[in-house]
Amino acid sequence: MEAFATELRRWRSSRRVSQLELANRAGTTQRHLSFMEQGRSRPGRGIVVRLAESLELSLRERNSLLLAAGYAPLFPESPLDEPMLRPIRDALDDILQGHMPYPAVVVRPYGELVAANAALDLLTEGAAPELLEPPLNVLRLALHPKGLAPRVLNLPEWGRHIVESLRGRLVRSPDPRLDAFVAELESYVPDAVPGPGHLGFAVPLRLRCGETELRLLTTLTSFATAVDVTLAELQLEAFLPADESTAAYLRARFR
Repeated sequence: MEAFATELRRWRSSRRVSQLELANRAGTTQRHLSFMEQGRSRPGRGIVVRLAESLELSLRERNSLLLAAGYAPLFPESPLDEPMLRPIRDALDDILQGHMPYPAVVVRPYGELVAANAALDLLTEGAAPELLEPPLNVLRLALHPKGLAPRVLNLPEWGRHIVESLRGRLVRSPDPRLDAFVAELESYVPDAVPGPGHLGFAVPLRLRCGETELRLLTTLTSFATAVDVTLAELQLEAFLPADESTAAYLRARFR
């Protein structure tokens, strides 16, 4: 039970939750939780599920906690080409197409591209071929000096916004893979000193296209009620024009 005890302590610490608070959330006693964290008590499958839910773990993280406790994973992880996921893929295609003439992408964790609409050309234009090879990573493409970065007029602010969003994920769900990736992305971002107009949570993308400056905002959508690991980890990122001139340019370019 040492593996489970270690994981439980790690997650409780990363979530900054006391033993008493977690015990109350999971419907158990602080004493029982303490014994589990010390490896002195073997947890039942039900309490492991409740603890994972109370810690607000992702479906993948819940499966990992179950495995550490010696139980089979609860949530399936289906390949996207699985026939049972065909309705989801069709729905995503409809959403992507319906968002035209504005760019939209579906990505896995850490920015790996799953699907995109034709307006993705706006973001890949002029990028080095090696950055566009599968699996294309949209975050690396966005900040790499051979990718979108030379065309981003507010790269320090926009790049910092991306990096800080990932760092927030690191605080919530520590992952050595994400550590290395964030460090790589951060190395591409110039230093920035926030000015009086700094928005922080809502940094628009100012993108140069020839002689035109486009201003784009992004929205993120996830499958919050998914019970499949693959679907739960997908995220739809949709770009929206922040002004009428940007909307007019995109309508003309992708009509």
